[in-house]
Amino acid sequence: MTSNKITLAVAEAADLPAFKRELQEAFAVAVVEEFGALPDGPIPSDEDLDASIAAPGAVTLRILSDGQKVGGAVVTIDDVTQRNSLDLFFISLGGHGRGIGHAAWQAIEARYPQTLVWQTHTPYFEKRNIHFYVNKCGFRIVEFFNRHHPDTHRPSPDDLPGDGEAFRFEKVMR
Repeated sequence: MTSNKITLAVAEAADLPAFKRELQEAFAVAVVEEFGALPDGPIPSDEDLDASIAAPGAVTLRILSDGQKVGGAVVTIDDVTQRNSLDLFFISLGGHGRGIGHAAWQAIEARYPQTLVWQTHTPYFEKRNIHFYVNKCGFRIVEFFNRHHPDTHRPSPDDLPGDGEAFRFEKVMR
């Protein structure tokens, strides 16, 4: 468990290239562990990251531990419905297993106390993420995407390893 103070800061435009690179490095670990190698190009692609960061309502956050960058998140905040989403979330390489992710998620919840429901997604093969969202953060699996039930709001199955199989999670806040 981390004893460091975890805080959040909105990412500066000049930090976005490093943010994207660190996120892609963190995501690559699970893909390589599961599939042995990365497909052509980083995951997520630069284009997908740029689209997430620039989406309406998106906020790009740096996760800080005692002021040092240790990860990041992209959340989309809907001020009308308060059904918000955690679009991207990562802890930098070497930071796993120390409670940073859970503390960062708690900081995100505290930053957006008006949220009624949070949602997020993760690929089926990301057992560590599934454990984190369900057992640590209190999300529930509400949908399983596969070739018989594709996710029409996410990248096509060809864009992700594992045939595009993924879970959608929700956390009802009140």
